[in-house]
Amino acid sequence: MTAPHPTSTPPAAFVAHTVRIDVDEVTDLMALVPGEAPVTWLRNGEGLVGWGTAAMLRTDGATRFSDADKWWAEVVANAEVHDEVGEPGTGLVAFGSFAFADRPGDSVLTLPRVIVGRRGQVAWRTTVTSARVDGEAHGTTPAETAVDVSPVAPPSGVVFSDGALDGEAWMGAVADAVARIEAGDLEKVVLARDLIATADAEIDVRWPLSRLAAHYPTCWTFHVDGMFGATPEMLLRRERGLVTSRVLAGTIRRTGADDRDLALAATLARSSKDLEEHEYAVRSVADALEPHCSSMNVPEAPFVLHLPNVMHLATDVNGVVHDSETVSSLRLAEALHPSAAVGGTPTAVATALISEIEQMDRARYAGPVGWIDARGDGEWGIALRSASIAGDTVRLFAGCGIVASSDPASELAESQAKFVPVRDALNAD
Repeated sequence: MTAPHPTSTPPAAFVAHTVRIDVDEVTDLMALVPGEAPVTWLRNGEGLVGWGTAAMLRTDGATRFSDADKWWAEVVANAEVHDEVGEPGTGLVAFGSFAFADRPGDSVLTLPRVIVGRRGQVAWRTTVTSARVDGEAHGTTPAETAVDVSPVAPPSGVVFSDGALDGEAWMGAVADAVARIEAGDLEKVVLARDLIATADAEIDVRWPLSRLAAHYPTCWTFHVDGMFGATPEMLLRRERGLVTSRVLAGTIRRTGADDRDLALAATLARSSKDLEEHEYAVRSVADALEPHCSSMNVPEAPFVLHLPNVMHLATDVNGVVHDSETVSSLRLAEALHPSAAVGGTPTAVATALISEIEQMDRARYAGPVGWIDARGDGEWGIALRSASIAGDTVRLFAGCGIVASSDPASELAESQAKFVPVRDALNAD
């Protein structure tokens, strides 16, 4: 029998208690996380971690964002919140991971039982309990938060194999896309590929998460319901009426030699191919945000973002949201997705071409991932430099922006560089 759409845990009222804790207790947020349904959103040692499941929604299709937004509004409306901290990310907070396309792929929004957060010199713990059990008052005492954090064993016997397409076949798809662009069918398309890692036994996601957080501190290390990674791209942050979106498009691989990398950064900043790709991405984000903003700031030129393995052209688009009472960060994420940075231009033509020639299910790769609080504020990244994990198998993803001047061999090399963060994080050494 087919489950109704969408599906969620039984509706219930919740009580959330957020209390301030000593910042010295959270010097390593990842060290606090047990193996029970962990969620993470970390950058530079700050952010949110959580565990346990108080409530969860699964949904799919074209209404996945509105389904989740409506469900979350109902949860918030029926909750009792005691928040002594009052920072973004305190009180009730749900974590989400959304499919790239309307079909196939499921999306999830989950409310953990325990969340620990840190922002600068402020740290907190939120516990979520059910306010009613079988119709009877359950009380408002926070749940016991002490957990047994078992040691995390490294993966063993990891081997990698091609996903939907091997390198030669994927370069053929890139060449096909370039021909379509040259013919005037579209301006840009983002093509992705996957890589399969298989281990001898079930992999504890906390192992790659810890390594990603340590090796890529300026990225957002995330995990929600089996989707994890370290994304450099903030789709949007909404905080007290202000919205920010970081656009990345245009990539060059680092060599590890400082002088050489500085020269490569200068080359990237002058590259007509990369600047063209970046312009499409910035334009798509600005156009999507404009209806919701009373004012916007769109820089005229990008800067070069330096990461350990690659460099990107980057632009931060900022705006003042004029309808923040009715449009949550999740609905803004819906408005922005998919941007040209992960889909292409024009959007409808590019996404149709992706379905035709990519020959794989992206699932939640390149979809929004992040969190939303009871005020509708939140942070939503794009699930890049990412993978899905299930038992002993990890499926890694990487994508590249294709324009008229793209070279298939160069794009293949770029995709290999984008596999590196998760691939290295699965190593046992």
